[in-house]
Amino acid sequence: MIAQLLFAVFFGLLLLGIHRKVIARIQRRPGPPVWQEILHMLKFSFKTTWVPKTASAILFVGVVLVAIGIWTAALFVVLSGGSLLILFAIYMLHKIVEHGFGLSSGSPYGKFGGVRSVISAASEIPLFVSVAAIAIFTHSLLISDIIAYQALNGPLLFTIPLAAVAMYVVLLSKMPFGPFSIVESKELVSGYKTEHFGLWRAGLEVCNGLKTYVLLLTFILVFIGGLPIWLILIVMVLILVTLSFVCALSPMLSPYDSVTVQTLIAGIMVAYVALLGVMS
Repeated sequence: MIAQLLFAVFFGLLLLGIHRKVIARIQRRPGPPVWQEILHMLKFSFKTTWVPKTASAILFVGVVLVAIGIWTAALFVVLSGGSLLILFAIYMLHKIVEHGFGLSSGSPYGKFGGVRSVISAASEIPLFVSVAAIAIFTHSLLISDIIAYQALNGPLLFTIPLAAVAMYVVLLSKMPFGPFSIVESKELVSGYKTEHFGLWRAGLEVCNGLKTYVLLLTFILVFIGGLPIWLILIVMVLILVTLSFVCALSPMLSPYDSVTVQTLIAGIMVAYVALLGVMS
């Protein structure tokens, strides 16, 4: 498990580096090397670590450890073929952790980032109606059962494409520099991460790598099925590149526009799942 955890962290950070590189090339910039996010994590690990005077020390440090802990648990759930409900509960818990990051430092930038994390959560929760569509076809929410169903009946990507689109939007909302990246928009400096530095910032980078790896792996297993690990990694990169194209070519939405767009998608999903329920 330790080896898988370390691999997930470093490959997730590499994916984020590829994401930055693709965006830069689309926008006709050289961009940083693809391993830049790994270098950031290592760099911050050796920099001076402190807690701001305005911060709540316990919360400031604790949220970093909790963030790493919940995404480590998420990785275990995915690798063990556990329940999607547990995984999505972890995802929503991360929204609370983001809010804690924002409140912990006492920085106005962090506070605004924390508030925006709550706003974005209000629009993302309905997107998990896509879980109902998965349950209608597979009669299970265990990832292992969903993989087994697809081995017999083909990928859910083609069976319930709108559910896959909804999950794709969730992925897009977690990618840096995207249209829904309101928590870390430039007017907030680094958002809720503004005051975290040194070892604490390195911990946040570890969390970002884990989160990226887990979310992409979940999408592949749930909508494409079980694949050899080498093929999973290739598909991860391909999906990431499509996300990078969307991020590079789309303007960042305002917080309220972001909520509106995601809520409209959620509404479409509710109608879609209701139709599936009637037809089945």
